[in-house]
Amino acid sequence: MPSIEDELMFPSTPGKFKIDRSNRQLNRCFASTSTMFLWALFLIALTASYLSFQSFVDSGSRYLTASWGGIQWEKQVRTSAQIHRSGGISVLVTGATGFVGSHVSLALRKRGDGVVGLDNFNNYYDPSLKRARMSLLSSRGIFVVEGDLNDGKLLSKLFDVVAFTHVMHLAAQAGVRYALENPQSYVHSNIAGLVNLLETCKAANPQPAVVWASSSSVYGLNEKVPFSESDRTDQPASLYAATKKAGEEITHTYNHIYGLAITGLRFFTVYGPWGRPDMAYFSFTRNILQGKPITIYRGKNRVDLARDFTFIDDIVKGCLGSLDSSGKSTGSGGKKRGSAPYRIFNLGNTSPVTVPILVDILEKHLKVKAKRNFVEMPGNGDVPFTHANISSARREFGYKPTTDLETGLKKFVRWYLSYYGYNTKAKLVQ
Repeated sequence: MPSIEDELMFPSTPGKFKIDRSNRQLNRCFASTSTMFLWALFLIALTASYLSFQSFVDSGSRYLTASWGGIQWEKQVRTSAQIHRSGGISVLVTGATGFVGSHVSLALRKRGDGVVGLDNFNNYYDPSLKRARMSLLSSRGIFVVEGDLNDGKLLSKLFDVVAFTHVMHLAAQAGVRYALENPQSYVHSNIAGLVNLLETCKAANPQPAVVWASSSSVYGLNEKVPFSESDRTDQPASLYAATKKAGEEITHTYNHIYGLAITGLRFFTVYGPWGRPDMAYFSFTRNILQGKPITIYRGKNRVDLARDFTFIDDIVKGCLGSLDSSGKSTGSGGKKRGSAPYRIFNLGNTSPVTVPILVDILEKHLKVKAKRNFVEMPGNGDVPFTHANISSARREFGYKPTTDLETGLKKFVRWYLSYYGYNTKAKLVQ
């Protein structure tokens, strides 16, 4: 039987076939055409193979170089989530490079729990401070994933890689006054982001217990003091407060329908080292050192504003106590199997201090007098005072704040001078 070469008059070995002279021209033309056809087929096949391979390489490259995903990324997540103590927990901490998030992450790691962080590093305040906190976390073996709460695929992937026992949800758009400038950011983070996280948690198997940061701002225009968890919270004074109140209603719904164990924590004016630059005590310190005047708001009839300032170490103790006493979620595959705990606690200091006294303490530790400018409080969502009743948290998990404002601000000032490069006389040296 003739080979394919015989059929196409294209011998594999030149000189083996004798071509009739009378048909030489026709055969030569036909052979030339056949050769071109074969080469065209070869080139098409080669091109198709290359494109297929290139597509595979490109998709693999995208997988390996993306901000998340890939073998190395998964290894980092698993390593960070490893538990190093008997009875320990594995926690996904959202907002891990934030003020409270970084402190909670370090405390969990210190006692041997598994910790994986998640943060989107937004620019609400200088992201370099968040990057510095991330470096601190990394030095303790804590891996922080850079991503957004609204990225459902990322959250699902994290739960595929690690069966988290708990979620410490601290990511949020913070600040009362910023809501006047960018209200959409509060809905995006505090409502949509929360729902997306809860959707992931409800679908996880096993479901984690969830502890999340609400806010004392939910008490809004309430005038009854001290603020108790049973007080009305339906009169928010700011959009920020409204989104936190909405969060409480949303989490209650997910607890009721899907059996998620959920604890909400109403923080009262948290301060301390590595704090948020938008907070009053932080900006006061910066302006005092730079010789700039500070604006101190007053309520009606020149009444000084007062806050239940709570030192970060006390807040951390409350967060860990909430995690340890959270109970277990009862759902499986998004279906409720039984009732699960739903709790809300105040975490405060129980000792409100007026803003002018706070400034007095800062002046003492900075050794610089402040240039005070008193202004009547505008209608920007601020409230005249906050005061926490913490009896529920004390009873449930032994919460007991131990740091007064004098001691806490002294620690903050020491950190601030060191971090921003000031000498003991509070003069900038860099």
